[in-house]
Amino acid sequence: QVEFVESGGGLVQPGGSLRLSCAATGISISMATMGWYRQAPGKQRELVAGISSTGSTNYVDSVKGRFTISRDNAKNTVYLQMNSLKPEDTAVYYCTKVWSVVGGPFGSWGQGTQVTVSS
Repeated sequence: QVEFVESGGGLVQPGGSLRLSCAATGISISMATMGWYRQAPGKQRELVAGISSTGSTNYVDSVKGRFTISRDNAKNTVYLQMNSLKPEDTAVYYCTKVWSVVGGPFGSWGQGTQVTVSS
C-alpha cells in the first residue's frame, strides 16, 4: 500500500520558516515526479511545487523565491523548505506523485500537515 506521510507543519509568525517532510512507504520515489500541494479553507487544492526524478523544479508564482522543493531518494523523502512565510501560506500541505512538475496528481493523498502563519 502506497502512503505519503507529511510532517513538519506548525504555527509560525509571518517572516518565519518551516521545513516540511514527505516520507513515502510502499513505493520507491526515486523515479517519480513528486509534488507538494496545499489547500486553504474554502479554496481548491493547488500545486505549490513539483520536482522531477532528475531534479527539475517548478513553483507556483506566489512562492517563487521563498520555497524550495528537494528530494532525498536514499531516504525516500521529499522536502519543502518554506521561508519568509506569509499569512496567505496558511493551509494544509500534502504531497503526492504527479505526472509532471506542473501538476497532475495521481498518487494517494495523506493526512497532510497544517501550516498556520499568524502573529
